[in-house]
Amino acid sequence: MRRTTAVTSVVTLGLALAGAVTVNAAAQADAVPLAEGFDFDAPSVVAQGLEVPWGLTWLPNGDALVAERMTARLLRLPAAGGTPVVAGVVPGVSPVGEAGLLGLAVSPDEWVYAYLTSASDNRIVRFRLNATGTPETILTGIPRGSIHAGGRIAFGPDGKLYAGTGDAGNTANAQNPASLGGKILRLNPDGSVPADNPTPGSPVYTLGHRNVQGLAWDATGRLYASEFGQNTWDEVNLIRPGANYGWPTVEGIGGDARFTDPLVVWSTAEASPSGAAIAGSTLYVAALRGARLWTVPLTGSGGVGTPVAELQSQFGRLRTVAVAPDGSLWTATSNRDGRGSPIPADDRILRFPPA
Repeated sequence: MRRTTAVTSVVTLGLALAGAVTVNAAAQADAVPLAEGFDFDAPSVVAQGLEVPWGLTWLPNGDALVAERMTARLLRLPAAGGTPVVAGVVPGVSPVGEAGLLGLAVSPDEWVYAYLTSASDNRIVRFRLNATGTPETILTGIPRGSIHAGGRIAFGPDGKLYAGTGDAGNTANAQNPASLGGKILRLNPDGSVPADNPTPGSPVYTLGHRNVQGLAWDATGRLYASEFGQNTWDEVNLIRPGANYGWPTVEGIGGDARFTDPLVVWSTAEASPSGAAIAGSTLYVAALRGARLWTVPLTGSGGVGTPVAELQSQFGRLRTVAVAPDGSLWTATSNRDGRGSPIPADDRILRFPPA
């Protein structure tokens, strides 16, 4: 949801054109290598008839695990194909608006982590897939609201758990270092704070975000995040520990030395960027309102080339994108979330083979 409040204009940079896709000039310092790709003309349907799939991850045996936002169901999709199996229902989920059962991640020692909305907050829990009993809560207190819930979690190459959060509709949360809203958080797998976080004792890794919904690392360990803007610019940011990304003072490229500008901005009509994944030298970003998959070439120094849109209006709203263990690219639609136009087969998980 987009709310109308004052933000810093970027018209002085000549970017105020509807439908514009803009790459930060400072992010184009070197040549873009040729990117690996996927055959977007050869999709296969892995699962259909789902109810607002959100989180997507893989178990060590290659099976996929999918979270349904509204039902709180975990669905197991066999690596060998076949009908999805309900692996369980995560207790304590209180869906409201954009919130509910959101991101999933699996640790090397086979804990399943989930970002969910409870009756009082957003939180992160973990559990063994086949175990009974109440999940272990490892972090509470992420602001809850009907909008801007964040929700993406992922393990980084450093073995730490990262979480993208939203400002929960209260813009002041993003700049408040004491709030867990409007941040990227970094945790040890047990929920404790890593000793090398930017602020001792705080899980806050970066601040000044509106609604982070995609996290992806390149082969060198650089972290990229996709983020919902407000009425003008959606973003892809290169994440650096301790950096401030400007919301709500800045939306898009602000040129303000206090804040870190995004690498890429899209008009909100073309994006509403959600899940993110990297394969080779390309960042893939699933777009909801834009109903497309953005491909963003990455340079060797952390810059970007010109984004290209794939799958435009072919499958509707795209929530999640992820690279599977077999090297294929999976996307999840979000056409039954109250804002889409579902067909009888929705929602779907789609697989695209390597090109």
